[in-house]
This record gives sequence, structure tokens and C-alpha cells, in this order.
Amino acid sequence: MKFKEKVKSRDELKTLMNGLKAEGKKVVFTNGCFDLIHVGHTRYLEEARKLGDVLIVAVNSDQSVRTIKGDRRPIIPQEERAEVLAALQCVDLVVIFDEPDPHDILSSLKPHVLVKGGDWDEDTIIGRDIVESIGGRVVRIPEIRGASTSNIVSRIIRYHSEE
Repeated sequence: MKFKEKVKSRDELKTLMNGLKAEGKKVVFTNGCFDLIHVGHTRYLEEARKLGDVLIVAVNSDQSVRTIKGDRRPIIPQEERAEVLAALQCVDLVVIFDEPDPHDILSSLKPHVLVKGGDWDEDTIIGRDIVESIGGRVVRIPEIRGASTSNIVSRIIRYHSEE
């Protein structure tokens, strides 16, 4: 499958999800802004992929990112963030969502495994109740220290202000 074909609408993904479940595939879901994709993201996604047969990545839309992180973000537009994620071998499907959190899309898809970074407290993981109510599980993957978009932006500013 060409990587651009991995980016699906919510309706397309729901249809695919029904087929995957019918085939007995274990579906893993994660979500995030994924602005300035870095080694923390790639290692996280590789680990998430190992937890099932199919990895779905839900990407916050530009408006959603602005709501969460402020008017200066995202740096990279949603279509480009989705395309870069789709180009990763470990990612099977990508969807863009507009809400500030993934609750609605998780309610619709009901994946077997929900993955979040270790920076999320288990009790604050949105969608945990949905996944666990269908017998699924929530997995937290430890974060890579210092690997964050905010740190990269700070380094760029610092390096270029020294010139």
C-alpha cells in the first residue's frame, strides 16, 4: 500500500475497522499532535506497533492543536503530519480528528489496545474507559527524555539567536 493511501477519513476507517475485527486482527490505537516528528515519536510508534496486528494513528487537526497548544502551533500542517506518519513502516492507518481529545473517535472505533506515552498518568488517559469496557487494554510506553517538539523548537531558537 502506498503511504498516502494509509490516510483515511473517519468513515473509511470505521469501515476498515469492522473488516479488521471480523478477520480477528488486534487493532492498536494511539493519537497525538505529532508536530515535528522526532526520535521519541518513531520509537514510541515502533513499540506501539508490536502490541497488535494493525496500528492506527489519530492525528490532531490544526485547529485541535491550536486549541490544545496555542496559536503558534502546529508548525507543520495536518496533511503533512499525516503523510509523514503514513510513510513510517510501523504505521498502518492514519486519521485526522478535529476534537481536542480522541474520545469520540475511540468511541467509534473501539480498538483492542490504546497506547499513550509514559507522560500520561494512567487515570487521566482519555478513552481508557471505552477500551477497557470492551475487554481491551491500555498501555503506557516510557517517553524518551528530551525528545519533544518543544525541546527541538527551543534548540532552534537558541542556536539561531547565537548567530
